Amino acid sequence: MADWWRGSVTYQIYPRSFQDSDGDGIGDLKGILARLDHVAWLGADAIWLSPIFPSPMRDMGYDVADFTAIDPLFGTMTDFDALVARAHYLGLKVMIDQVLSHSSSDHPFFRESRGSRDNPKADWYVWADPKPDGSPPNNWLSIFGGPAWEWETRRRQYYLHNFLATQPDFNFHNPAVQDWLLEQMRFWLDRGVDGFRLDTVNFYLHDAQLRSNPPSPLNGPLPAINPYDMQDHAFSKSQGETVGFLLRMRRLLDDYPDRAMVGEVAEGIRAMALMADYTSGKDRLHMAYTFEMLSPVFTAGHFRSRIETFFAIAPHGWPCWAFSNHDVVRHVTRWAGHGAPDDLARLAAAMLLSFEGSVCLYQGEELGQTQTDLLYRELTDPQGLRFWPEDRGRDGCRTPMVWDGGPQGGFTSGRPWLPVKPPQLARNVAAQKGVPGSVLETYRALLGFRRAEPALIRGRSRFFDLPEPVLGFLRTWQDRALACVFNLGPGSVEVGVSGAQDLASPSQAARLEGERLTLGPNGFAYLAVPADAAIRT
Repeated sequence: MADWWRGSVTYQIYPRSFQDSDGDGIGDLKGILARLDHVAWLGADAIWLSPIFPSPMRDMGYDVADFTAIDPLFGTMTDFDALVARAHYLGLKVMIDQVLSHSSSDHPFFRESRGSRDNPKADWYVWADPKPDGSPPNNWLSIFGGPAWEWETRRRQYYLHNFLATQPDFNFHNPAVQDWLLEQMRFWLDRGVDGFRLDTVNFYLHDAQLRSNPPSPLNGPLPAINPYDMQDHAFSKSQGETVGFLLRMRRLLDDYPDRAMVGEVAEGIRAMALMADYTSGKDRLHMAYTFEMLSPVFTAGHFRSRIETFFAIAPHGWPCWAFSNHDVVRHVTRWAGHGAPDDLARLAAAMLLSFEGSVCLYQGEELGQTQTDLLYRELTDPQGLRFWPEDRGRDGCRTPMVWDGGPQGGFTSGRPWLPVKPPQLARNVAAQKGVPGSVLETYRALLGFRRAEPALIRGRSRFFDLPEPVLGFLRTWQDRALACVFNLGPGSVEVGVSGAQDLASPSQAARLEGERLTLGPNGFAYLAVPADAAIRT
């Protein structure tokens, strides 16, 4: 189907941490190939591979030195081709990360660009003169701390880096840069990939006038941990011209059948508006996601507002929702105050897989995996190293996948690049597979249920006005209506569901007596009901 991505479930693989095949402690393509059956067994539609390109790994692969090759750390192009072939045999689509906003400072184009102001690549990155006092051209800040400008003595200019100083930003105002990046994408499309996850898609274009950012209206009485969060990044990213490049990307993908893109919108103040803008119409991104559901907020009102807001401003757009990924604290830990870990993990799965839109799952999420508590000396992430201890960085969600209860959780025969600790070891695949009611088996059951229910894949949503902590909505498709009810709290709740006859499997801590539905702590239920059904307290 040309729109296979609509309502799809994508499983994110973090290659360094999925499976190591050669004992060096770092996951690789052969390891992913060996474990790919797990993803197919689980019931996902696609996999997304975080970066596997040659890189100095200062930002764990998000600093790309060659956009059309495989880093030897992960294997070879032959290994990649074998992985794609096996995935397609198993019925899985393959999406790969595209980190287009910047490159590594080791990229040959940047080495050339920084050498002088008049070389062929001089205008391929963002360069600016200093102010008369020698300071940077404006107040833009880097996500990893400090100014977003780094001095280059050879050019006597500053270059822009929204992330590390070793991640210089491409100049998308130069048409030649856009042309070249599209050709890098074409390389992988010709290689057989089914689409792309676009890293920081709203970072592509900056304000050509280099105007300074204003302060954020969300600033509180105390400074943020990271000064970056104290600005409204009105000029350093999220420019209107970005849509022009999205149109070009979509035209490229439309040359290939059945391909899709999902964009990461890394924005705080205008996240939903950008997500809507980037997916509205058939000539932009197929899907987009923000960090709106990757936050500590866990209320029925929050989840309802995000879904309703998106479809209100983008009725023809398409979201991709996620609760965890490689950049945030795992959601079972993030929302730990709202229930027992396994109950919360099952509830979160049921909610996410019921939301209108597409879904992305992060490796280990299906095990109810928790955040790993790391010591400072165990960190590799520049974010954690810079802002410790208030911000412990992203390594805690990137620790290895745990396959069994043996040494290193079956991930490697060597020493893993990040440690496998006892709390994570306890939540392993082998201990949960085939065990009724385990988090893993619940995920598989929910994925099977979603696949069999067109209302959950294509149906529209109608929310019911219910008091916290109850979230309830109706998903309808043609003559099928499904009531989805979730108790986000640690106590029992009771609601009435008109026209309810029986519970549809699966459920948790749910009991239906007549039209009265009782949900225990973190309980959830699906009920087949008439299209005009109501849920009330």
